[in-house]
Amino acid sequence: MVKEKKIPSGFIYFFGAFGGILFGYDIGVMTGALPFLQQDWGLQNSAGIIGWITSSVMFGAIFGGALAGQLSDRLGRRKMILISALIFVIGSVLSGIAPHDGQYYLIGVRILLGLAVGAASALVPAYMSEMAPARLRGRLSGINQTMIVSGMLLSYIVDFLLKNLPEALAWRLMLGLAAVPALILFLGVLRLPESPRFLIKSDKLDEARKVLGYLRSKKEEIDSEIAQIQETAKEEKNANQKASWGALLSGKYRYLVFAGVGVAAFQQFQGANAIFYYIPLIVEKATGHAARSALMWPIIQGIILVAGSLVFLVIADKFKRRTLLTLGGTIMGLSFILPAILNFFIPNASPMMIVAFLCIYVAFYSFTWAPLTWVIVGEIFPLAIRGRASGLASSFNWIGSFLVGLLFPIMTASMSQQAVFAIFGVICILGVLFIRTRVPETRGHTLEEIEAIGERAAN
Repeated sequence: MVKEKKIPSGFIYFFGAFGGILFGYDIGVMTGALPFLQQDWGLQNSAGIIGWITSSVMFGAIFGGALAGQLSDRLGRRKMILISALIFVIGSVLSGIAPHDGQYYLIGVRILLGLAVGAASALVPAYMSEMAPARLRGRLSGINQTMIVSGMLLSYIVDFLLKNLPEALAWRLMLGLAAVPALILFLGVLRLPESPRFLIKSDKLDEARKVLGYLRSKKEEIDSEIAQIQETAKEEKNANQKASWGALLSGKYRYLVFAGVGVAAFQQFQGANAIFYYIPLIVEKATGHAARSALMWPIIQGIILVAGSLVFLVIADKFKRRTLLTLGGTIMGLSFILPAILNFFIPNASPMMIVAFLCIYVAFYSFTWAPLTWVIVGEIFPLAIRGRASGLASSFNWIGSFLVGLLFPIMTASMSQQAVFAIFGVICILGVLFIRTRVPETRGHTLEEIEAIGERAAN
């Protein structure tokens, strides 16, 4: 009898988080493609169309996150990640062959692509949190953020390398090349196992034990974890059958759902993606130089993001989640508010001052709110509602991202950039207040212990 080949844990964790590469590439690629698309289609004075083309991916992601959350509870995390990868491939190719002046075609295709982006944002954190042991969950879930920002940096580098091509060809290649990592993801996920928690929920105990054998070093640890998951699943079997959208607001779950969804929403309404989507146009408005000549700035932002995500991997399980979110949100808020204050008192200050403060914002965002949002979304929801609650959190996250992407060019057309970023700064401070008053600490707790925290808060 041929012994079954064991799947290395590193392979599982790597490809489990690889969806983040696509997520990052697709939200980052338009940063560099937009200046070329504007010139090719003559959209320089069309703030509304620019906003819709940029934010259409996020609009689709609103629905992709919610839909994937529901379907993953029925079909499994792995199968839904495979479907998402296929949609990525199709959407990327269709984006690259958009007809000239096909604004509405491109918006429609990017909404389709957004379904896959939203699915990845909901599925990857849930999959990683269910595979990782509690003591490493923050660090391993943080790999998702490293993948996302690496995908963004990859898209910025591709944009920079293609910037000397003819306009019509440059932006098409930038968008179409997303099909390459999507294909890699599909091939990698074909070898991935299903989440052990999903397998136990589906009464596939032997398969769950086999998967945990890939990931846990001791038999006692495997037995203990299976027993704990089984006990939780048994208690929640009836709740599972009744787990409607209304159940998310029931007394038993409301506290944790509100906390997780609130963190996900604040992450986007704080305005980070205004920087990531529009940094060349921000530099153009600040300096007067053409946006297509400012494509080194996205790379600088991408390097800061990747460095910050690596810092997070080191500190993820050494500091409390709430402490890091409080630190990050405070500095982020000040980085947005101070340029407006300084510009009021020193009107002739260097226009690049705002870009310098944006770099400070990105640095602190990169190792606090960026990764920790998805760590908390993966940790905080009880098993009975995790699929739907994760999808809801992802959808609220993408609603914020969509509105920021859509409204930022419209807002900066009617007021100064400093004023727009000051508004985001106030939202950052409100996010800190939310963390301090409404979000429980989750570091070091098992998923079952976190559920107990929510139940005590409801009583």
